Amino acid sequence: MESINNAVLRQKENLQDSLNKLYVKREKFDVAKKWMENDMIKIVIGPRRSGKSVFSLMLAKDKNFAYLNLDADNLPVLPEHDNYDQLLQAMFAVYGQTKLLLFDEIQNLPNWELFVNRLQREGFNVLVTGSNAKLLSKELATHLTGRHLPIEILPFNFKEFLSAKQFIFDTSVCSSTESKGALLKHLRAYMENGGYPELVMKDFTPVEYLATLFDSVLFKDVVNRFKVRFAQKMNDLGSYLLNNAGAEFSSRRLAAILQFKSVSTVEKYLSHLEESYLIFILNRFSFKTGERLGLPKKVYVVDNGYLAAKAVQSSPDNGRLMENLVFDELLKKGQRPNFDLFYYKTRNNKEVDFVSRNGIKTTELLQVAYDVSDPAVKNREVRALLEAGTELDCGNLTVITWDHEESLAVEKQKVEFVPLWKWLLK
Repeated sequence: MESINNAVLRQKENLQDSLNKLYVKREKFDVAKKWMENDMIKIVIGPRRSGKSVFSLMLAKDKNFAYLNLDADNLPVLPEHDNYDQLLQAMFAVYGQTKLLLFDEIQNLPNWELFVNRLQREGFNVLVTGSNAKLLSKELATHLTGRHLPIEILPFNFKEFLSAKQFIFDTSVCSSTESKGALLKHLRAYMENGGYPELVMKDFTPVEYLATLFDSVLFKDVVNRFKVRFAQKMNDLGSYLLNNAGAEFSSRRLAAILQFKSVSTVEKYLSHLEESYLIFILNRFSFKTGERLGLPKKVYVVDNGYLAAKAVQSSPDNGRLMENLVFDELLKKGQRPNFDLFYYKTRNNKEVDFVSRNGIKTTELLQVAYDVSDPAVKNREVRALLEAGTELDCGNLTVITWDHEESLAVEKQKVEFVPLWKWLLK
């Protein structure tokens, strides 16, 4: 009991440093702050190092709260789930009596949902963070029966990135050539190195930082947590997917390429990588749900920095980087893969990168093309959108480019070409 008390005390001593650090306000902060007065369980979920802990601490900063980091190295062996009162006693011994409890990386506590459910019923205001995507799943909704509010925190979006760099660009006026050039330089850095807060705000070497972070998540949150027997195979799969972001795949083909003994093992490993917030799998849209499950899928990575950090090729693939960046931004705008976000292929096998849906209606079709100066490339992107627009009954057609802007009327339809920076900042 004493060792738990000492661990909580040491965490409290280090807590003030975190509270005093320079903080970049996240776009979801104001909404989440209003939720703090709600008696439902607040769950802040996202990948490791995305800023969940700092975000949560800022939510609780002006209140009397008790804090426990369940991922800290100094924490002793945790008690069994039927004796979590020891943890509460240690927290109250250090912080005093309070109704606001903040648990960091809650997935490290077996049967945690039963514990926080009990706390909520007893009148505690509970705020937890977690790095496991399953915490946002239907399974969680079943355990907490609607008594929770999920908040997903991903690495910085471009607005937050610019805020961290203290760069102001007024999109409502015609900015100077110099200012626009500086903006595009920041965008290039963001597209290649990603938006992990610590990397953006500190003078770290991107490739070294991100390669280490990727390996840490892979072995700590995947290999160790799921007791993966073939760690090298998991590493091979992770590296292969990172180097093929935006490309179609099937589990059977992955098994053949990477010499897995069974397709079911590949699918299990893919699920582990998704749960640990390293990758996202995007289904091809079809009006037939059963058919949708059998079609090839595409893979995207949680942050662009990983693509450069684990790249096999030496020069960056701008098209691939842009497509992954747009996917990540769609997530940050609240779209959910395979629920209201898909990709699509027309009957003539023309591919559209992203399909946004709202219920039974397609609301937008998005293509990503770094450079459309070649008429053949431009025509290919437009034709795919027009065909898909007809098949999916959607007239909202957009091509996101690096810095080309145009409104093009074709066959009584309009295709908007929007620069990436403008799309990110709108």
